[in-house]
Amino acid sequence: MSRSYQIRTLGCQMNVHDSERLAGGLEEAGYVPAGDEAADVVVFNTCAVRENADNKLYGQLGHLRPAKDAKPGMQIAVGGCLAQKDRGEIVKRAPWVDVVFGTHNIGSLPTLLERARHNAEAEVEILESLETFPSTLPARRDSAHSGWVSISVGCNNTCTFCIVPALRGKERDRRPGDILAEVEALVGEGVLEVTLLGQNVNSYGVEFGDRQAFGKLLRACGGVEGLERVRFTSPHPASFTEDVIDAMAETPNACHQLHMPLQSGSDKVLKDMRRSYRSERFLSIVDKVRAAMPDAALTTDIIVGFPGETEKDFEQTLEVVRRARFSSAFTFQYSKRPGTPAAEMDGQLPKPVVQERYERLVRLQNEISWEENKKLLGRTVELLVATGEGRKDAATDRMSGRARDGRLVHFVPVGAAVDTAVRPGDVVETAITYAAPHHLVADGDLTTHRRTRAGDNAEAGLRPRTDGVGLGLPSFGAPAPLPVAGGCA
Repeated sequence: MSRSYQIRTLGCQMNVHDSERLAGGLEEAGYVPAGDEAADVVVFNTCAVRENADNKLYGQLGHLRPAKDAKPGMQIAVGGCLAQKDRGEIVKRAPWVDVVFGTHNIGSLPTLLERARHNAEAEVEILESLETFPSTLPARRDSAHSGWVSISVGCNNTCTFCIVPALRGKERDRRPGDILAEVEALVGEGVLEVTLLGQNVNSYGVEFGDRQAFGKLLRACGGVEGLERVRFTSPHPASFTEDVIDAMAETPNACHQLHMPLQSGSDKVLKDMRRSYRSERFLSIVDKVRAAMPDAALTTDIIVGFPGETEKDFEQTLEVVRRARFSSAFTFQYSKRPGTPAAEMDGQLPKPVVQERYERLVRLQNEISWEENKKLLGRTVELLVATGEGRKDAATDRMSGRARDGRLVHFVPVGAAVDTAVRPGDVVETAITYAAPHHLVADGDLTTHRRTRAGDNAEAGLRPRTDGVGLGLPSFGAPAPLPVAGGCA
């Protein structure tokens, strides 16, 4: 009988996509997704960015121990950034864990599980650098309509608050042709939307000597027939070039949405963070994006309470937020991470000071988000219907979807335009009737409803499964030139 698996993902979009690769590798090895029954194998794909990441993992491992004790043969595996950082410490703190693997060897999981069963002892394997690009691994996709496509892994920046470069290594870029082949494979499976993924997506191409490669890649995605939406995350302000703005504005399926981390509005704090841009540079990009795409929605990341941040520094952050008018922001209280330069800096701020500033920032951003969302009242938007985005959908008889600018809209799936029934993966149009800071509501009849192959697959419970694509690492040879929009090789 096939062994069942469950993957619990903690952390960023990189981890979510890595979990799809982990699922693909396990299924290729004969495992099956667990249903309602307890899984034979539970995999934790961990994050190490926030201070509570350790507590979250070890807390979940503790809760799982009785289930493992009650089920002979059950295995627990821990991978991802925290595994790369803590290594053998995980087995010391949680000796009931069977496998620990790092960010550079996610393809080893089935072998490590088998070895741990055979040897009846924990297997810990942490590679120091990437040997095989994750794109060479099969993937079981989570969504029938949207897909992640990794264009690079690792990071060449040295931000003093961030532990990611130490855990994921130097940036490695995929071949452009491999990326487009994966995009086409997803579209061939019915996917309508892809998100190009990288630690710093707009530095893509530096490794093989083309600083405008990312803009070219966006334009090339415009030539993929059947691909309706292209997004990307996350760009670094220091690497942002006008050719990328032009590509966003001129490529029909490129969404007018930009998530660009600010981190702080204080030039002093940015310098201490080793963020190689300043606030005016950031705001100049915002202005250029809005000039090229007036309807663009901008989102960001902000850290409050970085060591040495003064009240004046914090006020400068608030001023940038007022000027940029983000549609939303992911706000974080500074979290000391051992092994980062910031953890050893003088001026670590007391928790009450950080909390008070954090609450002020959240209040301001909520006010701006609400004001920006109110501007959409009465406007007709196109939505790609999603699954699990609306926690109250069942109670309100609504469904939820994402507009092209990334905003979340809850809508009622009714009206003469509805063709049989609206499914996740279908595309609808509707008018906004209510605005809140973090979502929009459309309670009128749908204007249009288009049934899609993604909707067919979602209704049938099918998810795309893509095989590994290409060698991935450009060091194996010079990359082929990118095709121009309108044709994809």
